[in-house]
Amino acid sequence: MTDFIKKLDGKTTGIFAAGVLFGTAGIKVLSSKDAKKAYTHVTAAVLRAKDCVMKVATNIQENSEDIYSEAVQINKDRAKKEEEVIS
Repeated sequence: MTDFIKKLDGKTTGIFAAGVLFGTAGIKVLSSKDAKKAYTHVTAAVLRAKDCVMKVATNIQENSEDIYSEAVQINKDRAKKEEEVIS
């Protein structure tokens, strides 16, 4: 056990201790009331953005369905005209 203690250097131990200290302080800061308020505001903004994106996606989907149905109708009309020409 004494060999292990002799191998420890002050720099590595200090860096480890500083990491533990900053980690503990970080947890305190991240769980504070102000941080929770900020998380709430960010989450609300994300939800608003999601609603906006979903509206745009719905609009694009509806337009795509209209375009598809019109394209199908154009092809049906074209096929009908070709049948009339052949007949």
